[in-house]
Amino acid sequence: MELINSILTVAFLTQVFRLMTPYYLGASAANFSERGGVINIAIEGFMALSAFSFAMFCIITHNVTLSAFLAIIINLVFALLYSLFTVKLKINQIVTGVGFNILIAGLTKFLMMIIFHSSSNTERFEGIPDNAFIAQIPIIGGILSDYIVLFAILLIFLSNFVLFKTTFGLRLRSVGENPEAAESLGIKVRHYKIYGILISGFLASLAGIWLASEQKSFSDGMIAGRGYIALAAMIIGKWKPVNIFFASLIFAFFEALQISIQLSGTPIPSQIIQMLPYLITILVLIGLIGKTKPPAADGVPY
Repeated sequence: MELINSILTVAFLTQVFRLMTPYYLGASAANFSERGGVINIAIEGFMALSAFSFAMFCIITHNVTLSAFLAIIINLVFALLYSLFTVKLKINQIVTGVGFNILIAGLTKFLMMIIFHSSSNTERFEGIPDNAFIAQIPIIGGILSDYIVLFAILLIFLSNFVLFKTTFGLRLRSVGENPEAAESLGIKVRHYKIYGILISGFLASLAGIWLASEQKSFSDGMIAGRGYIALAAMIIGKWKPVNIFFASLIFAFFEALQISIQLSGTPIPSQIIQMLPYLITILVLIGLIGKTKPPAADGVPY
């Protein structure tokens, strides 16, 4: 009963939407890349890189705006590097993504040792403050007062508009579906693949910045597989922004539920709750809960 009461609260709803943010930003990042035909397994690494960069610059500069800007720039540089390997050199995209994740995991740990003399976490810092005016709005104030959460919610409509209502979106999708036909129409296929990866790097950087800002520090392993979960949310959402949002909400709901179970002392193994979203992902992949159809040229070098 105590568990049910804790779920039926504004605080729980707020927690679900906040926890949804890194999942949806990461899933949207992967979606833009895959819409251009490039599989981006490196979402996990990009999130970790921006989280570390943001934390490092916050501690050094004490300026969250400058720190966020620098973290985004660093992620975009790595996104360009990722596009060099996958688009220009045509190296296997799965292998490249896994390689980037391993590289960034080692790089952040190495820099943490050099700069902060710790292999586990950085110093604490003040995160991005909420908007005090929006926070006063009943019920939704706790959700929309966080700038990155607000952007993630607006991104549902923005990404849907960009992908399906603009010339850029049409060309990006055509590159991911049939690059040969797109090139025959004068579309610069490689350019659009790179654009998709850059957008992916930008959105993943926001996810990492949010996580570091919420924790007010960076710790080794803090991304905790959220980049991979974001990929699962994208697949469950069938590469459609609105569907991806609801898939991300499912993962966030179960994460919030797991936290509530632990706090309430309810005799339900939290691991069972944590397992359910992954079970749904497996069922989707094998076609038991609707069929998924990625872009036709997704992962195919061109």
